[in-house]
Amino acid sequence: MTIATERIGVGAELRRWRRVRRLSQLELAVLAGTTQRHLSFIESGRSQPGRAIVIRLAESLGLSLRERNDLLTAAGYAPAFSESGLDEAALRPVRTALEQILDAHLPYPALVTAPYGRVVAANDAVEVFTEGASPELFAPPFNMLRLMLHPDGMGRRVQNLGEWGRHVIENLRARARRSPDPRLDDFVAELAGYVSETPVGPEHLGFSVPMRLASADGELRLITTLTSFATATDITLAELHLEAFLPADQATADLLRLRAERHRAGGTTDKPAAQDADASAGAAARHRR
Repeated sequence: MTIATERIGVGAELRRWRRVRRLSQLELAVLAGTTQRHLSFIESGRSQPGRAIVIRLAESLGLSLRERNDLLTAAGYAPAFSESGLDEAALRPVRTALEQILDAHLPYPALVTAPYGRVVAANDAVEVFTEGASPELFAPPFNMLRLMLHPDGMGRRVQNLGEWGRHVIENLRARARRSPDPRLDDFVAELAGYVSETPVGPEHLGFSVPMRLASADGELRLITTLTSFATATDITLAELHLEAFLPADQATADLLRLRAERHRAGGTTDKPAAQDADASAGAAARHRR
């Protein structure tokens, strides 16, 4: 009886993921190196898949490490991928390397985020984002995406919030389509409430545009790079993203260098807010435990 339940579980999960990915049984079978007949039997519960084929199917479906573990569990197997805490010894070398990357990116802002935009590390330059923001937005867990779009955070300072905000939201919606999650849907709905719809004009080039951020020193134009850890075998590490902001023009580069020099000289910035944010995140490159 237990085996039959497990077969139905993994079969239903495979069918659900195959439909999310819009693959036919034949297409998925070819990708996984099996036959359509075998896949059909697995999905219908007539065949119990071996561990190796479950792993191949999960990889062919492009599932995350967490989702692969779930599929293995549904098939009655132990999870294949570990999940370490960021403070555990297993991730200490990676954490040290990330802190070095964040420091090396100065005077430009950079941070490391967990799923849904939760900040786990940041460099000193992120203070340009916390400038004038409500302290309530730094309550743990500190969420960078909420800070960026919230009217009491960066939202009131982003000069092209409609266009740039839609870029952020559409990226999250694409992630939700790839890995359906009601929690992510709720978060996207919250963020969408902070951003008004932007009319699309004849010169529209898409929502992937530099952020125009007002600051005490003048307007900054920032582009962003997003790095994921594609070959990680630990779930925690695989779910992290390194987001580094770069100046889109020379004026922005000059202003960010000016802010960094003033900070090093002990000048005034919104540092208390930045410190609160780092404490909420639990680990910031410049405010290490």
